[in-house]
Amino acid sequence: MKYKYFLYIFLVLLVSCANPIPRKPVLRKTSTFLNESVTLNKAMNASEENGFRTLMEKDSLNKYLASPNGFWYTFNRKNEDSYLPKIGDQLFYTYDVFDTNNHLIYSAEEVGELTYIVDKQEIVEGLRNGLKLMSAGDVVTFLFPSHKAYGYTGDSNKIEINQPLIFKIQLIKINKKNESN
Repeated sequence: MKYKYFLYIFLVLLVSCANPIPRKPVLRKTSTFLNESVTLNKAMNASEENGFRTLMEKDSLNKYLASPNGFWYTFNRKNEDSYLPKIGDQLFYTYDVFDTNNHLIYSAEEVGELTYIVDKQEIVEGLRNGLKLMSAGDVVTFLFPSHKAYGYTGDSNKIEINQPLIFKIQLIKINKKNESN
């Protein structure tokens, strides 16, 4: 009788260890959301770019330059100093922020004088790249698409999500890295 139980258990184990048929993975199409997102962002960027082109055409008094970083700028006041900020330099600046209809969002008085150590602190990408184009005493108007400003989050206050912005920045002073240490 014991022998029959062992034989039965052995047969059950032998049959259960046979090669099972593997399950095939479930195919899901996840690229649909990604493709829709890419299409939406391309359309939004094209719309913002067209809006800025219209703005630049209307402002015939200023010559706007295209930055390789994806924004436009014009010098309202250009200083004779040719020194541009380098990594580690400390910058002192103020700015006004406008929407694309030239309505003031933040004034320089409201924001106050700000400091930034070049490439050592986190600030809005457009500001980070734009300040590197300025010398002390320059006043520059920047046209930042939403992805170079506050993007899809806004600033949780006055700046809406995906809002292109106009920054008028005055670079007051540059403390060179070797001078400030």
